[in-house]
Amino acid sequence: MKNGDDKRQKWPASSFGSVGLFFLPRSSSLAQTRVAFLAFITLMLISCLTLFEKFPNQHPCSFPPSLPANPNSIPDTHTFEGVCTLKVPQLSSVMSVCFARFHPNLVVGGTYSGQIVLWDNRSHRRTPVQRTPLSAAAHTHPVYCVNVVGTQNAHNLITVSTDGKMCSWSLDMLSTPQESMELVYNKSKPVAVTGMAFPTGDVNNFVVGSEEGTVYTACRHGSKAGIGEVFEGHQGPVTGINCHMAVGPIDFSHLFVTSSFDWTVKLWTTKVIETVKDVVVVEEPLKEKRRKSKSHNKPLYSFEDNADYVYDVMWSPVHPALFACVDGMGRLDLWNLNNDTEVPTASVAIEGASALNRVRWAQAGKEVAVGDSEGRIWVYDVGELAVPHNDEWTRFARTLVEIRANRADSEEEGTVELSA
Repeated sequence: MKNGDDKRQKWPASSFGSVGLFFLPRSSSLAQTRVAFLAFITLMLISCLTLFEKFPNQHPCSFPPSLPANPNSIPDTHTFEGVCTLKVPQLSSVMSVCFARFHPNLVVGGTYSGQIVLWDNRSHRRTPVQRTPLSAAAHTHPVYCVNVVGTQNAHNLITVSTDGKMCSWSLDMLSTPQESMELVYNKSKPVAVTGMAFPTGDVNNFVVGSEEGTVYTACRHGSKAGIGEVFEGHQGPVTGINCHMAVGPIDFSHLFVTSSFDWTVKLWTTKVIETVKDVVVVEEPLKEKRRKSKSHNKPLYSFEDNADYVYDVMWSPVHPALFACVDGMGRLDLWNLNNDTEVPTASVAIEGASALNRVRWAQAGKEVAVGDSEGRIWVYDVGELAVPHNDEWTRFARTLVEIRANRADSEEEGTVELSA
């Protein structure tokens, strides 16, 4: 990989353009398939990508024999024995998709009509083996996010929709949701959800993005069930939302990133940051005054290097300071915040300038897949950029301190200007 003229690195890729693909690793049978990679494309537009690695020696970035691989990108060892297509007859477009965690043979999809569908790749049928009815008890608007959360012995399928409803399902029975909850802010404003993300290891608390550009925290159970805090900063619909995933010596699970039609990616935290006033006021008894930062519900940082809609964003699963995003000009950017927060560390533009709609990392964090508006999937070998050094966590902690300090300085300057 070579350095670009503007501090960015560019790297090669290989692509393939089949519709609705998941690939079967060598030596797998249909009855014992370990699915490695899935991409759903509806109306020749990539609406969702999801990766699944059951075993560390299986790679999601591989090529069927009929498709030539670029020798400069993915090693020749990444091969497949076959390609399968999942079909959705008499249904609307598939807007979201995920592997059913703990059930590697099951694939769950959310549709534009609000239906949830489930495929089983052990079945000879390529059509769903289960689907939800179109009912007011479930979703009636497009389902942009499906996610299986929990443990091996206790897990649920969680779905959210722009109808302002969150539903919890059992994968054994999709005829009716086990639980449903109206996502309403301040008891009056329904939230049209466009994306959802759970922090690593959390099955109760989550964050959602909305059509109006606002971001919210929420929880499934307890006295504070429903929408909690509101985060404002985007000037357009939220297109992607993702919680920090890399596990290391320092916990960064309170961080999340969002992308939007306003051409930006924003970094947020769910932690309340308290600041201590320098001036100590004399009282009886002497006390040091504290106040919560009014900027808690504002973004920590806004990345504004794009010149078109930013359609998706995702943290690296292994590197604490690395995330990827894609935009409407066909550009894939990698941001390593330990290196720079002004421009991406690496960037590549897709041939033909097709819009990139989705980005997903492989579980090992060494490859990244993107889908474009022409129905093609592009797979990139990230290489050395994806490998974290031992000090990346402490460096990232220092980076966050600098980001917060710079934001505090900007707020003080703004306060002085307003008072003047």
